[in-house]
Amino acid sequence: MTLFCLDSRTATNHFPGIGRTVSNLAQAIVPELADGEQLLLLRDPSRPSRWLLPPESEKVMWLNTAVSPFSLSQQWQIPCRLKQFDITVYHSPYYLMPYRLPCPIILTLYDLIPQKYPEYVSARARLIFRLTTKLAMRNNTRVIAISEATRQDVMAAYHVPPEKITAVPLAPDPHFHPQSAAEIERIRQKHSLPEAYALYLGSNKPHKNLERLVQAWAMVTRETPHTLVIAGAWDGRYPQAKELAAQKQTSDIRFLEPVDEADLPALYSGAQLFVFPSLYEGFGLPVIEAMACGTAVTCAHTSGLPEVGGDAALYFDPLNIADMARQINRLLTDAPLWEELAAKGLAQSQKFSWQTTAAATLQIYRSLNTEY
Repeated sequence: MTLFCLDSRTATNHFPGIGRTVSNLAQAIVPELADGEQLLLLRDPSRPSRWLLPPESEKVMWLNTAVSPFSLSQQWQIPCRLKQFDITVYHSPYYLMPYRLPCPIILTLYDLIPQKYPEYVSARARLIFRLTTKLAMRNNTRVIAISEATRQDVMAAYHVPPEKITAVPLAPDPHFHPQSAAEIERIRQKHSLPEAYALYLGSNKPHKNLERLVQAWAMVTRETPHTLVIAGAWDGRYPQAKELAAQKQTSDIRFLEPVDEADLPALYSGAQLFVFPSLYEGFGLPVIEAMACGTAVTCAHTSGLPEVGGDAALYFDPLNIADMARQINRLLTDAPLWEELAAKGLAQSQKFSWQTTAAATLQIYRSLNTEY
């Protein structure tokens, strides 16, 4: 029996992005398993989680542990727990992991934000990230990067041989698709949204570039009234975008609290356009989610975003406020262009699926099983 171990301890509420990724990957891998292959999920049932993992079955086993990825004790406790199984491959979706295991190790890396933008994190956080990532890189057998841009960044930063690292893209959740007029109206009423709005969805961390977005919105010439809705998890350490909007007395910018997951498809679908000005993204899931919901997208031409958007997005220089405003204005005023990009975006989103991601990941698992 070939046993693949996916470390799913990050499928908890503490890891919203990674948790979603692990959940979707695990769910999609199970149907792809061949005869004689099983998936072992290392999980932590002691921590709250909104992310579902495949139930135990003929193809799936659970191994429960309360050992956190942040705990030093995982370096001996997790290998000890795994000794009872004859594991073919161990896959960690997080760089804080047990670094010594008696089997091939795969590590997934998402981005290098602490290294690319050191001014956004503390010196202590930068040091910990660099040391632990370097340790993870030294002890793993293969690396999965979530985009070609991340792959190139990792190779440059850690001198990884090209054959040791593979780009495997993420994908939107299946529930992201165009919503009915009734569902869009329900979400508008629930969140007191106007008929016409542009949307940003994401965090307010500095690299998301929201201050320039607020400045760009003030420059946009709107033939009809529009509101810019800025939604997503809000970190109180970075109030600058709200302060700037208040300073400019910009009444047509609305800051929403985090939106329920079930409401997101209609929030995307109801938007006139989706704007994503981030300076750096390992992949950029909100862009492909918006496209999957039939919404025209304009976004930064940086890092992994052009890989996600392809020719279906209108791109701008995220450091150029006037350029950002110009592209937003084009989508607000050019109906044929809006319709063209909405249709192209829907087609672009269909190039990404968790089935494809799972198949590519399994191919790496199987190649290591053959090599070692």
